[in-house]
Amino acid sequence: MSSKKNHARTRAQESSNAIERMYITMRHLFNRGFYKPMGISGETLREALLLLRPEIYGSIGEEKAELDGLLYVIDRLPYGIEECTFINLTSDEGYSNSHFKAIIPPKRRRNCFRIDEEQMNIEITRGRSEIYDILTHLTFMFVESHKISKRVLIDEQGTTTRDWIKLENAVMTKKELSQTEREVAITHTANILGRTFNELTQVYESFSLPNQPDRLLHLVYWLGKLAIEEIVNNNKRTVTFSPVLRERLGHHIHGEIWADTIKETLIKNNLIERPIHIISANMHSVMNSLFAPHALKTFAAKKSIFEVYEALSQKGNQDLRNKVTKEALQRGMIYIPDASGTYIDVQIFDTAKIDFSKTDIEISKKAKDTEKPVIFVMDYAFGEQAYETMDELLKPIKVNGKKVHLNVESVSIMGKAGILEGGKGDIMIPSAHIFEGTADNYPFDNELSKADLDNEGIHVCEGSMITVLGTSLQNKEILKFFFNSTWNVIGLEMEGAHYQKAIQAASKVRGSINPNVKVRYAYYASDNPLETGSTLASGGLGTSGVKPTYLITRKILQQIFN
Repeated sequence: MSSKKNHARTRAQESSNAIERMYITMRHLFNRGFYKPMGISGETLREALLLLRPEIYGSIGEEKAELDGLLYVIDRLPYGIEECTFINLTSDEGYSNSHFKAIIPPKRRRNCFRIDEEQMNIEITRGRSEIYDILTHLTFMFVESHKISKRVLIDEQGTTTRDWIKLENAVMTKKELSQTEREVAITHTANILGRTFNELTQVYESFSLPNQPDRLLHLVYWLGKLAIEEIVNNNKRTVTFSPVLRERLGHHIHGEIWADTIKETLIKNNLIERPIHIISANMHSVMNSLFAPHALKTFAAKKSIFEVYEALSQKGNQDLRNKVTKEALQRGMIYIPDASGTYIDVQIFDTAKIDFSKTDIEISKKAKDTEKPVIFVMDYAFGEQAYETMDELLKPIKVNGKKVHLNVESVSIMGKAGILEGGKGDIMIPSAHIFEGTADNYPFDNELSKADLDNEGIHVCEGSMITVLGTSLQNKEILKFFFNSTWNVIGLEMEGAHYQKAIQAASKVRGSINPNVKVRYAYYASDNPLETGSTLASGGLGTSGVKPTYLITRKILQQIFN
């Protein structure tokens, strides 16, 4: 029995070591300025990723190609990146004012620019976490591309198999493929990928785009083609980091511009002296909780409030969303779309202008008589960016030569996280955040508790949460170790410890805000990385995320108003 436990620990230690090696390597390569992912300089990254075999990348360590992982990565990288030999990570260097058209990946808001046939530029404005995210995805993609080349190359001169020639013909044809031609091409591609015809037809739709129905064939062809070039002609793909990016990273440039814009808006609207409640969430749940009951009175008459929220979250109901937004803007909401490069939009609600008799959130008599607070909602930050934005936001501001401290009464963080006990849509209430790899820990008094959200038909758990350096680097062994150890870890996410570090510094060390500021943290589960088929690569939450999101939002608002 004991030997078995020891073995599991060893694999966890190996994995933990691999993660550390990956981060040290990525920082080293960044300082160096360039590297070749499939050359000597990228070897440590590749080896560490293959040793780690993260859950999200499925069968990366096997001979067959990984399809769900590829889809996950492709949704987060710019369209056309598989064709590029040179990938350049830059700061915001003015490309948006040029003739280059910005390419924004569907699942990550970041500007990318196709410079020419060979080069893609990706703008980094959200800090180190974004670089880690991109480099990990690129490493996965290139490892997969070499699996393709291994299966199709016959000799060192570059002779390829019949399957490859057939795939090339299908991709290079100018006309749209008929169903028969498509199925013939899928047959050859399945052979190349070491997958069944059935597996490919099941994911085919997920990869296709309106302007490119056969995108999967295109991806496999270009990934393989560039890998063959690397092996036969030694023409290696290269990732570079621009000098301006290396100089600017870590200096809070975008966070400072973002925070200054917000404080100027608060001054302009005479809200700077009022009590402020900060909520880091999304751009719909607070607004809908406050304004949907009245804005959609007739629509909501025959439905429960959660059915209304569900309808608002469906793609086809833009007109319903527009009604709520219109009502909110007329009744005290100020919307600040981001122009700083943080990609964090902001809503400011002046509660003095809200008629609470038209909402369904209970408010105590005492709250009605006190000074009306301002609710400040910011969109999700990404990893380390959480520290940058919160740190800059909580700093005092000079108004007419006088230093003014923000009157921050509470900071509430709601987000998505991976859960270790339970399933998608469950709720986690943390009592501490622990940094992955360092054991640095941030315990706090969470104003939210399990009792607040119990008896609502959703499983709720309480305990520590781990702030990971990247969601795409977790494997079962590490997570099982956290779950079974005395750390009592219930879930993992990417921002918690960064937020708490900034709040603690501002309230307890720098004296920028009230030392007794209240904090609330709650997360809903987007995936369970310990369950095969429930990882992030298995797809989004769909409507199962609506109820936990709004339960948490409504509880935060009730606490603020009572």
